[in-house]
Amino acid sequence: MPETYSAHESRVYYVDETAYGLTPTNPLMLSVPAESLEPAVNPNNIKVRGVGNVDLQTIKRGLRAPSLKISYPLPSDAPISFLQYARNELEKSLSIQLLYYKGVFSAATDVISLLYAGCKFQKLQVGCSIEDVVKADVELLAQNLTTGTAKISGATYSDYSGAVPFYESYIKKDAAMLDRVTDWKFTIENNLKQVPVIRASNGHLAKYLPHRHRNLTGEVVFEFESKKEFEDVINDEEFSLEFGLGGANKATFSGCKWENAAAPARIEELVSLKTQFVAKTFTIT
Repeated sequence: MPETYSAHESRVYYVDETAYGLTPTNPLMLSVPAESLEPAVNPNNIKVRGVGNVDLQTIKRGLRAPSLKISYPLPSDAPISFLQYARNELEKSLSIQLLYYKGVFSAATDVISLLYAGCKFQKLQVGCSIEDVVKADVELLAQNLTTGTAKISGATYSDYSGAVPFYESYIKKDAAMLDRVTDWKFTIENNLKQVPVIRASNGHLAKYLPHRHRNLTGEVVFEFESKKEFEDVINDEEFSLEFGLGGANKATFSGCKWENAAAPARIEELVSLKTQFVAKTFTIT
């Protein structure tokens, strides 16, 4: 038996599915350069009680709920390759494989594989702060999880590298560059719904995982040099926000309004202005 696995002995890869919940044959697997991984699965056990006994009579599996959390810096090689799937307009699902291994990855031994099929983005948060890189936190739901002791047969595994530092990002408001920002983040919540049906086989798996109403929110922190954001709130101004994600890639939020503007002042601290926004729609390009 191998020793326990360490974080440096784990990797995560993904591929588009052509049919929901089915991993393609001989797939080209692309990497997510993760900082942290949290795979999970909830069997949603059905606990049956009855008269004549203080204990459970039986435990039956319910609707299986596989989930996965990934935190990673956006790779400068391909900043939006993975996070673009947060857009429900794509109507795409993913197969995502977590691999734990010993030795060199190209000739890995003692492999543990967790293969999530039918994955969709439940929540995405992307943010950046001064003296840091642009990072993403992803929460995914899946239809099914299978385990194994090998890579996918016939698969090719390709790795992205690099990172997007804060000085390669930017923020524009109505196409005008903002040069007062110290921190920013945006959040996309897709509110997925597991939809099971009564069927003879695989009844414990969701048949569909549709998107529902979407929430688009975020936060921008400014150095307090202007009263403009307070005026936007007072005047009920609508605007667009564009976030640079590295290279020519960007996320654009349209129909935005500030939800809140606050400028706390503390002894021996510079005054900052923290604003939250809500948006009608967005694109990632």
